[in-house]
Amino acid sequence: MPNELPDDWSAWKSRVDLNTYDARWAEMAEAGHDPHGEVGLVQALLEGGAVLDGGCGTGRVAIELDRRGIAVTGVDPDPDMIAAARAKAPGLRWETVGLEDLRLSEEFGLVVLAGNVIPYAGDRMGVVGGCARHLRPGGLLLAGFTLRPGWPTLDEYDAWCAVAGLEPEQRWATWDREPYRGGDYAVVLHRRR
Repeated sequence: MPNELPDDWSAWKSRVDLNTYDARWAEMAEAGHDPHGEVGLVQALLEGGAVLDGGCGTGRVAIELDRRGIAVTGVDPDPDMIAAARAKAPGLRWETVGLEDLRLSEEFGLVVLAGNVIPYAGDRMGVVGGCARHLRPGGLLLAGFTLRPGWPTLDEYDAWCAVAGLEPEQRWATWDREPYRGGDYAVVLHRRR
């Protein structure tokens, strides 16, 4: 059974209807926007191996990675999110566990943390460490998150990555690789030494 979910996450989830959550992405696609920017960046960066979609939620990223032929495992501590993901793609591997407690036998070429996984984590340093444990040597950790008061700063995140044996590679302002020049959102890439 997963650990108790953090207060920030529980507060967010109490305001969201999971039955209509994915409609936002469909509306984005219908309006001519790409709802899979994270997947495009993962595809461009992946240097071989499978992908771990950490904090996979209802499975949007993992399902699209699979559709594009990339082996993927989805992990989330919220059983409702995993149930929604599994209902949409029962053939994919879904794990209900926090990344800080994850103990899989395989290593991945890339771990992606889309959608504020780090800020919503109860044990942020533990989540980074769990991701690093599952990267093969030279593997990549790719995370995107909002920067706001009370949530992690980029310096804090970089420090947790350093402790976990990850070196900074790049920062962007968006998943489509606009340069980061400050602002309230960052996409950050680290590599396992």
